[in-house]
Amino acid sequence: MTPTLAMEYIPRRMRDLGYGDNYYIRFVHFRILPLEVRIIDASTDFYILVEDHPYISVDSDTGIFNTRLTTINEYQYEHNGQMVITNPTGAFSSIHFIQVIPKNNTLQEHGDK
Repeated sequence: MTPTLAMEYIPRRMRDLGYGDNYYIRFVHFRILPLEVRIIDASTDFYILVEDHPYISVDSDTGIFNTRLTTINEYQYEHNGQMVITNPTGAFSSIHFIQVIPKNNTLQEHGDK
């Protein structure tokens, strides 16, 4: 997913989830060490992957993105819950997300604007 598409997707997705406009966004660039497995608690946030990476994998409670895995036929760009980012290579790599942080982590009542 490109950053431009993500910026169009996020407002609709947050409204669908009941948050309306009550959220913040951050552009996040993770630098992943060689052979690193990084665990991120995204239980209250959403991470939108905005670049395809040929080696780094992202596995979360809501999906997986791993282009090397041939046993799946769908990659997820939206991640939530416990997120595990893995760099199986011997080289430094980086991966980019847009982090969506709901304000006060409360849902907006339906019909409120």
